[in-house]
Parts: sequence; structure tokens; C-alpha cells
Amino acid sequence: MRMHKMNRSDEAEVGHTEAAAVPVGGGKQLNSGQSWTIIVNPGTTGGRIWPRTGCNFDASGRGRCQTGDCGGLLGCTAYGQPPNTLAEFALKQLNNLDFFDISLVDGFNVPMDFSPTSGGCTRGIKCTADINGQCPNQLKAPGGCNNPCTVFKTDQYCCNSGNCEPTDFSRFFKNRCPDAYSYPKDDKTSTFTCPFGANYRVVFCP
Repeated sequence: MRMHKMNRSDEAEVGHTEAAAVPVGGGKQLNSGQSWTIIVNPGTTGGRIWPRTGCNFDASGRGRCQTGDCGGLLGCTAYGQPPNTLAEFALKQLNNLDFFDISLVDGFNVPMDFSPTSGGCTRGIKCTADINGQCPNQLKAPGGCNNPCTVFKTDQYCCNSGNCEPTDFSRFFKNRCPDAYSYPKDDKTSTFTCPFGANYRVVFCP
């Protein structure tokens, strides 16, 4: 699997926009129009890619990002700090399929397009709404819009018990990005598949 990540429009108000990926990739600064190619081994059953904004790093790769920070490192080994828009993938799963999605369960910081580019698979997904500009006051965060689980930490929003339903806050995200996960149990309309072996592209700020 070859994963392309591209940032077309650097929207960070402070510092640079960085791409992050785990378990492979780590991180890379992306200026407008630049791309980053990651080769993901077939045995990689799951991973995530996300944008970080408002970043400043020194020559040794240490610093901070306003959104999506992963312990102050350019090369991430841990997940990003919410809010951040997530591209998630799991390779060669049930029936030899790849599963991929855009998730707002960690909130939103940058619009995203996640699309297959080969293998005869053509159905991509997008989340390009102005979520930051329309974010409910209770969920607003510097540089992004939090998911309610991050703010309230209750089972109603986090689904820790495994049983939860849509809420007004999850509908805020779902109405603007129908293809994206709006809460943890939002599987039916938010998970997409391609035959194993497809290549994919993630675009920040499409």
C-alpha cells in the first residue's frame, strides 16, 4: 500500500502545518502544494494520519503544535492531542478488504479528503465544511473544534460502556460532514472499503 498525503493550503495562523502518521511515517512539515509519500507494509492492520497546525519545531525536531501535537515531537510515535481531523485505515481485514474512514471523534482542525487512487476503487470521502467557524461555543478550542467527549468526558459522548446514541453535538458534525464519524458508534455511514492493495491519498485543506 502506498499512502500519499498532500497539503494544498497552509491554513495555520501561527507557525507551519505538519503532517503526522502512526504507526509508520512519524511526521513531516508540508508547505502549500507539497506532498509526502508513505509506504505502509501489508502487515500494518491499522493506522492514522492527521494534520497538526500552529507548529514550530527546532532543528532537532522538538517543539509544539497548537492542534494535533504528539508530545512535542516532529516525528510522532503517539497519537495527536485533540482537536484534530483523523484519517484512519485498517488493511487486509475481513474478506481481504481495506477499511478506511475520516473521524471527528477527536474533533476537527483542518478539512480533509481521503480517497483511493488505484485498484478500481473510486469512492472517496471528504470533510470540507467550515466546522471551526460554526463550532458550538462549548466545543471551541484554539485552532479547532473539539468533539464533546474531549470536553465533557461522559459516557453519553465517549461511549465507554459501548452503548450510546447520537446527540445534538454529534449531529452538528454529521450534518456538515455526512461521511465522517461523528461519535464512536457511527459505523454504518462512516466506514468505507476497498480491495486490499489499493493506494490512497489524504489531502489537507482540499
